[in-house]
Amino acid sequence: MKLPRRLSADDPLLAEVLALIQRSFAYMDGRIDPPSSMHRLTVGGMAEHCRAGGEIWAAGSPPAACIFLMPQADCLHLGKLAVDPARRGSGLGRRMVDLAAQRARDLGLPALELQTRIELVENHRLFARLGFAKTAEGSHPGCSRVTNITMRLTL
Repeated sequence: MKLPRRLSADDPLLAEVLALIQRSFAYMDGRIDPPSSMHRLTVGGMAEHCRAGGEIWAAGSPPAACIFLMPQADCLHLGKLAVDPARRGSGLGRRMVDLAAQRARDLGLPALELQTRIELVENHRLFARLGFAKTAEGSHPGCSRVTNITMRLTL
């Protein structure tokens, strides 16, 4: 497989990355509340993410894995880490997290941070195996219960 590459705001591969995210996150429907922000994600929104200083990386063509990155004051935030369901367990997710760690180092940031839904305990375990530790709990607007956890990996 080709090395992951950074997509630009006008990259035609953005539409394929959106389709990958929709396939990869479909299992969450009916499991998480509120529903995934993936349902509101558009190619235009992805392009805006790139223009606003964020990064979208994709591995393969068609993409088999992707990750969204956004520099913060004290960390690099990871979002929309997706691996095609047929390729899960192949190491692609770890490869994308390793890429994020390298990007954080390149940007002089000391940590990676992500949020995962409270219901997705398998994701909590996966990120813990990659070295992330839970640092906070949070709620989506309008929710009175915990809906997500924040996890951080110090580099």
